[in-house]
Amino acid sequence: MKITDHINNAKETLFSFEILPPLKGDSIESIYSGIDPLMEFKPAFIDVTYHREEYLIKQRPDGLFDRIATKKRPGTVAICAALMNKYRIDAVPHIICGGFTKEDTENALIDLNFLGIDNILALRGDNLKNENQFRAEENGNNNSLELIHQIKNMNSGIYLDEELMNANVTGFCIGAAVYPEKHHDAPNLATDMKFLKRKVEAGAEFLVTQMFFDNKKYFEFVNKCRENNINVPIIPGIKPLTAKAQTSVLPKLFHIDIPFELTETIEKCKTTDDVKKAGVEWCIHQCKELVAAKVPVLHFYTMGRSEATKKIAEQVF
Repeated sequence: MKITDHINNAKETLFSFEILPPLKGDSIESIYSGIDPLMEFKPAFIDVTYHREEYLIKQRPDGLFDRIATKKRPGTVAICAALMNKYRIDAVPHIICGGFTKEDTENALIDLNFLGIDNILALRGDNLKNENQFRAEENGNNNSLELIHQIKNMNSGIYLDEELMNANVTGFCIGAAVYPEKHHDAPNLATDMKFLKRKVEAGAEFLVTQMFFDNKKYFEFVNKCRENNINVPIIPGIKPLTAKAQTSVLPKLFHIDIPFELTETIEKCKTTDDVKKAGVEWCIHQCKELVAAKVPVLHFYTMGRSEATKKIAEQVF
């Protein structure tokens, strides 16, 4: 079922979450152990992230260097198939620009369509660790807007091979990421909003936010979207703090602010368990306020761990 249909058919706020593919060498059971405790809350869908290939430079005996591709995590397409088979739930794969040519993307979308997957979250993806700015693959999509255009074209039966006649029409419901505190590459929120509107006009039907810890920023962002005639569902992304180090690491990684009140509370915690408890309590308050505001879905970034999310969901759903 399409995410938009889930939302339109719901009488109350839905529950969903995102998982990371397991590290190379781990079994699928490592995913199931993080999902099983959350199934009692009847998630509407589960997002599966995608991680691009990274490269190792290795010197040969002749002194020259080889660029060797490494793949740290198993394929998102296969994981989505496994989740749909085991849980009979909608899996939402992330499709990214980084590391993909347009042909790679088309082939992945064909596989997903064959599997009966209805939804895609279209993302640019992160820079490689040694890159100061994002670089697309040769003949790849440069940003999420171009990626959305490609998916939308396939929904119209337009493939890269222009000579194809009567090509299969896909029916993907396209989602996109949004940043209540602006994307780190955008010079300002107004510019970011302008780019977001183009993504919606191109075919994005629902939006999922980056994690945030101050609901006011989410509400202000939604209001600004509506003022700019961006009227698709905006799903808030939620993550509880579980370690003291996250108060300094998360703002650097995700370019977000953490409220002073929360950092003060975390700083006073004496143990990791105290931090987890404080993080859960903050998130429960966040989620109850969001539900009261009738947000369409609460979407949790679990990072493969379900304990904190389960404690929150028990108090909210």
